[in-house]
Amino acid sequence: MNQEKVKVAIEICREGVSLPFYAKPGDAGMDVRAAIDITLAPGETKIIPTGLKVAIPVGYEIQVRPRSGMSFKTPIRVANAPGTIDAGYRDEVGIILTNTSATESFAIAKDDRVAQFVLQKVPMMEFEVVDDVSAIGENRGGGFGHTGNN
Repeated sequence: MNQEKVKVAIEICREGVSLPFYAKPGDAGMDVRAAIDITLAPGETKIIPTGLKVAIPVGYEIQVRPRSGMSFKTPIRVANAPGTIDAGYRDEVGIILTNTSATESFAIAKDDRVAQFVLQKVPMMEFEVVDDVSAIGENRGGGFGHTGNN
């Protein structure tokens, strides 16, 4: 498999932390683990430290995305999915998790896989002010679920 590879500098800033890893060849995301034991009470949102700092090349971002198994099997959600780690961010990466259960606390153990990192190219936008955007292309209209559920 000859996929493009982009070097991302990474610093382990807490003792005993594992590097993110691709679980299978060809996976889009690298699994990232919790750096500490932590419990989320019902309805609680917390930042889960990863013990990692990154230096992402300019022109890229790392998206923090949920792991499908965690989303399907537990009440835990990545609160701002996908989260963005910008190229200029150099502090410890934290994963914002929410316990959506109304009744049960949820324990996360150190080394539990809590999210995945996906590297994405980010072209810069340049806005061009126009008099009427509806004159450009077709306006499909609607939005916010206007086409229904079927």
